[in-house]
Formats: sequence, C-alpha cells, structure tokens
Amino acid sequence: MYGSGLWVLNQNDKPFDGILKIVILFRRFIPKLSKYRGIPHQKINFSEEIRQKVYVPLVRLVVGVMLVMSLSVAISKSTSWALSEENLLFLEAWRTIDRAYVDKSFNGQSWFRYRENALRNEPMNTREETYVAIKKMLATLDDPFTRFLEPEKFKSLRSGTQGALTGVGLSIGYPTKLDDSSAGLVVVSAAPGGPANRAGISSGDIILAIDDTSTETMGIYDAADRLQGPEGSSVKLTIRSGPEIKNLDLVREKVSFNPVKSRLCKLSGSGKDSSKIGYIKLTSFNQNASGAVKEAIDTLRKSGVNAFVLDLRDNSGGLFPEGIEIAKIWLDKGVIVYICDNRGVRDVYDTDGGSAIAPSEPLAVLVNKGTASASEILAGALKDNKRAVLLGEPTFGKGKIQSVFQLSDGSGMAVTVARYETPAHTDIDKVGVIPDHPLPTLFPKDEESFCGCVEDAASACYLNKVQLFSR
Repeated sequence: MYGSGLWVLNQNDKPFDGILKIVILFRRFIPKLSKYRGIPHQKINFSEEIRQKVYVPLVRLVVGVMLVMSLSVAISKSTSWALSEENLLFLEAWRTIDRAYVDKSFNGQSWFRYRENALRNEPMNTREETYVAIKKMLATLDDPFTRFLEPEKFKSLRSGTQGALTGVGLSIGYPTKLDDSSAGLVVVSAAPGGPANRAGISSGDIILAIDDTSTETMGIYDAADRLQGPEGSSVKLTIRSGPEIKNLDLVREKVSFNPVKSRLCKLSGSGKDSSKIGYIKLTSFNQNASGAVKEAIDTLRKSGVNAFVLDLRDNSGGLFPEGIEIAKIWLDKGVIVYICDNRGVRDVYDTDGGSAIAPSEPLAVLVNKGTASASEILAGALKDNKRAVLLGEPTFGKGKIQSVFQLSDGSGMAVTVARYETPAHTDIDKVGVIPDHPLPTLFPKDEESFCGCVEDAASACYLNKVQLFSR
C-alpha cells in the first residue's frame, strides 16, 4: 500500500512474515516441554537429555527466526520501488479527485484500490503516458464534465473566464436527451455579434461535426479546442437546426466577452404614470461580471429608473462565485443555493443583505434554454426568494458544479465537485428552472429591440409593466 508518500509496497509484501513463523515454530516446540508439567521445582534435573531437548532447539529457533526476518527484509526491499516524477503527477491528480469529487463512491469502485492497480500496471514512463493514465482514471467515473486538460487546453479554458477567446463564439454542452436525435453536442448559446451568431446558429442547435469529424463521441473540451484557433483561420461546422442540416464555414475571431450591456427604456405616460425601466443583459459570468452589473445599476439609477429587467437568455454560465455575488446584489436576505453531495446538503450560500444595492425595485428575469449553470443558480435564487418574476422558457438544466484544479506541470482538471439545489430545494439537473410566464414568440434578444417591445403597444412583442412584473 501507499504509505508515507515515498514508497509503494506490493500486496505480496508481508512485513509480519517473520513474526508469524516465530509463532509457528514455538508452538511446535511447546509439546516437548509437556512431560515436565507438574514436577516440583526441586526435583527437576537439567540433564543432558533436557539440554538436548530444550537448549538446542531454542538456539536453532533463534537462528531460524533471524534468518527468516533477514529474508523477509530482503524480500521487502527487493519488491518496493521509489515513486517517479510521473507517478507523483498521477498521484496528484488522484488526490484531487479523492478530495473534491462529488460522488464519494467514485461510481461504485474502490478509489484506493484503483490507485494501487494503476501505479502497478499503468505505464508512466513519459508525460504522455501519464496523461493517458490520468484520462483512463477519470473515465472510470463516467462523468462527462470531469475531464483532464493538457497545459494548452487548461490555459485556454482559464482565458475564457477572463474575458476573451479566439474562436467562433459558441458555448456548447451535452444534450440532455438520450435519444438518437440528440447525438452530437448542443449549442448552449452563441455570443452576440460573434461568427456563429452572425451565421444564424442559436441555442438548441446540434453540432454534428467539426471539420468533418463527428461529434457523436466527442467530449466538450476536445470540441472547444477544435473550435478555437488562430485569428483569421476557418473551421467547418455541420449543424442541425430543427429538421435542417447546415454546412457552415466560419472564420475565427477574437471574441471579447463584455459581460454586460444595458439600456434605458421609457414607457408611455406622463407624471406618475410614466416609467423608466433599466434593461441589463448579462451574457457570461466571467471575472468582471458582478462589477459590471453594479456599474450598470448605478448608471441606470442616475437616469431615474424605477424597475429593472435582467436578461439571462443564452447565458451559459461561467464562474460560480460571480453568480453568487450577483445574487447578493438583488437580495436583502435569504438562501442563494444549497450545495449537495451524495449525503445531502453540505454547504449553504446565503446573504444577509450586506452586499445588496438593488433589493427593492421591481425585477423581471428573462430566461431560455440557453440559460445554464451559474445563470440557473441566479435565476433560481431570485425566483424562490420571490425577488423576481421569471419570463421565457425552461432553462438548460445543468445542476452540477465543476471546479478547475491546476496540476504542478501546468495541466489541469475540471472536476464535478457538487450538485446544487435552489432555495426551494429543487434539483434542476436535466429539468431546468421553470419560468412564471412565457414570453411572446417574437420577443427579441438584443437590447436595441427590447425597448420597442415595452414602449410600443402596437408591436407584436409588446409587454406592459404589469405583464413584466406581476406573478
């Protein structure tokens, strides 16, 4: 077994063999003394016979024990081995899963036994072989969201949470349905103004192939790596949108994810009947998101808004902590999310109102099937705390949380660390957050057109203030 972190012993190593053999030899020797039981001490004569029967076997026993123990030590040393640098990297990955992974049954296997078998049997002579061993280990968890990332892929993933990527502007995920029609990867959202968005790709479309390579068994990290590339290079996508199959050639661009856009909408009326609504579109949860939302609220307030609309449509999530911080902006108190594992609730994120800057104005939240992950946490918190009215369609339904861990060589792992429940203890995985009301079919997704739908009563997408903010 693995002990101090420096050595690994085979299962065949038995450090106590010498002791066991002492016991066996001694038990064999005991019968030779039985005939002297019950003889008074003064009548016992230690004759030559007794010396031969007692002393000589004792000497032989001691010598035998010394030989056995020496042999045991020699065997132990010959079958132990020092851990190599590659073994240590594998163990680093193993420990990360052991400590962080949500399922402590590890998909019904002995995680310690897997470690021992892998160290004994998996080749780890090169870095590539070690990476293969780590990937093989993670595959036993049968979790598509727990994945190993080579150094370049890990660097690319981290850059995506920091605000910019060179690619086609797509957020992708695994289909939630298991039928044949869902084979491939699903588009969660297309970044507004990006190459994919301009080509007409939208949430719910299925990516069937990337550069003629089928996505049927492709992982999302492999797909993301194929979609990204040098600025100005092209990538071919085969897309199914409803019944239609499209073959699209897209040119990669540097897609900047400015997470927030806002607009002031003036509703018809005058005096007490006039209203100003602050529209905020949040497109991702990168490291700038909560700060950008606060800034948008402050700016809109200076213009006299008395209600807000938060648009989370096609927001595929991002950094979990940013979702928590944005929930705190709108809530004066209450639970935001429960973090759960196989044994139930293990952590609670809540707020006492100390970070709230907009806890009282009427708030409507727009969602759709492209609203996923951290967006669903935020939407669920605002709905269950009765802070906002949700409008649109059921969200994507990703109820699991991943954390990203960097390994010592610059590689990393995305690991499912928990599932979550909304404040009403609703598990939304593969179900989504259910809105209070639908939106009109032709309701636009861009901030430029939104104001027209609340200002012009003659428009096909018209919603008045009562429809926006009433449950």
